[in-house]
Amino acid sequence: MPTTVHEFAWPDRVVIGTIGVPGQRTFYLQVRAGKQLVSIALEKQQSAQLAEKIDEILDQLIALEGNPFSVPTGTPVELVDNDQLETVEEQFRTGVMSLGWDPTTAQIVIEAYPLTEVDPEDDGILDDDDADASEVLRVSMPVGTARAFAKRTREIVGAGRPLCVICGQPIDADGHTCTLPEA
Repeated sequence: MPTTVHEFAWPDRVVIGTIGVPGQRTFYLQVRAGKQLVSIALEKQQSAQLAEKIDEILDQLIALEGNPFSVPTGTPVELVDNDQLETVEEQFRTGVMSLGWDPTTAQIVIEAYPLTEVDPEDDGILDDDDADASEVLRVSMPVGTARAFAKRTREIVGAGRPLCVICGQPIDADGHTCTLPEA
């Protein structure tokens, strides 16, 4: 079966957003170019790690002599996007993601593949058949957009439930029963 590739070379918008209340939120990576709109679900930790790794790549590029790719140190004001997600129609739930740098276009590249079912009979080792995805989302974004994307993502991830100062677990809106960590 051929792979469906949702490719966004120069997206008009690329953001992480959520639907739901803290503690029950679903995270989405949403990309739009013109009328093409794709939303994929992902985990909170995937979102956080994506932002962290994008910033790491950008910080490494800034350190190159003369900053040849004009990587901004902060988020350019004109690229701040605090708007809600557009209409969400989930394309797939994300399993594996990859992140890279394309020096020919000076863009950060994200690839996301659907979560696949794990066969309990399987030995847990991926073979060539497991690498064949039915869909892939490929997003390339310029360095300024990538910096703005990472900042917004960190803010979205951080807007969840507060953590208990004693046990470190999230505090639900309906209360929290704390169990002290064992010494």
